[in-house]
Amino acid sequence: MPAVSKPGKSQKREPLTIAGQAVALGETRDLELEYSQSYTGIRVSIPVRVVRGSKPGPTVCLIAVVHGDELNGLGILRELVFEKELKLEQGSVVVIPVANASGLEHHSRYMPDRRDLNRSFPGSPGGSQASRLAHLLFNRIIRHCDYGLDFHTAAVRRTNYPNVRGDLTNPDVAAMARAFGCELIVNNRGAEGSLRRTCVDRGIPMIILEAGEVWKMEPGVVELGVRGAENVLKMLRMLPGPIQAPSFQTEIHRTLWVRAEWGGILKFHVLPGEMVKEGQCLATNMSIFGVQQNRLISPAGGIVLGMSTMPAVKPGEPVFHLAIPADSMASLRRKNARRGPDSLHQRIQDELATNIQVSRQT
Repeated sequence: MPAVSKPGKSQKREPLTIAGQAVALGETRDLELEYSQSYTGIRVSIPVRVVRGSKPGPTVCLIAVVHGDELNGLGILRELVFEKELKLEQGSVVVIPVANASGLEHHSRYMPDRRDLNRSFPGSPGGSQASRLAHLLFNRIIRHCDYGLDFHTAAVRRTNYPNVRGDLTNPDVAAMARAFGCELIVNNRGAEGSLRRTCVDRGIPMIILEAGEVWKMEPGVVELGVRGAENVLKMLRMLPGPIQAPSFQTEIHRTLWVRAEWGGILKFHVLPGEMVKEGQCLATNMSIFGVQQNRLISPAGGIVLGMSTMPAVKPGEPVFHLAIPADSMASLRRKNARRGPDSLHQRIQDELATNIQVSRQT
């Protein structure tokens, strides 16, 4: 995998200034970015760690908990940077382990003003709480970086099979997405106001990992995220060693939602990451008394990108998110058959299944 050729902006200026603090080559520093005050006037800050190699090179931003209830990214960054020493051969890593500290405090996806931080970038210095925080994060930290990785999970009562998302029309984004090492790469620019779309539009290639559930640090997802971040840093020649690739990798340019048509209790028949055929029954909707009401049928051959973990549904609620691969399903099934039971992606699939009761159809 060739390194991204974009020159690091950090190579053109020394020292690197993050959150208003200058950090020299070879230095590791823990900083705080003040972004608000409490009702009693106490300062509220975001923790930031800057790790610099002894030689200049690219600057990579690693950010998690943009949504305050999505904790897998925090687990990934703790393992990658805080629980062991990150020794860079060149360049710098800027770590924002908890972007939405208020959301984390209140076990909420949103900011205290009920706004979504990941729809508020690049923000405004005179706007809402979310807009002000987005403005500070972007201008005091992120715009000083050359690349970015943003870690997310599914929304509440859902789980996502690990996938990387990015604007694959951007060559640097595509190279990062492929190097990260997920089986599934979703071509998606991102919503207006999202961090990754804002960054790419301003010349900072960024991808996101979507994996797992809210309020958890899932072991397999953490392992995959650490490996993926290290793969990207290896691609940029910031870490030594070979990139670890999955048994197969495919791009996703189209996804479909399968929604409930009846209110009732679902019997799930498939799991996250499972390959399904067109016409296959994904779940059966039962009345509260156990009478079958209807079946949820796959409209196309694909892979279960994400699904509900909540068996009780109402009409119109999303149940399955299907990824339609660019490659043939037959080819992917052959490649998937070669992955062993101890492979990381297989272990993650098994872990994600522990919270979902599945009744296989015979």
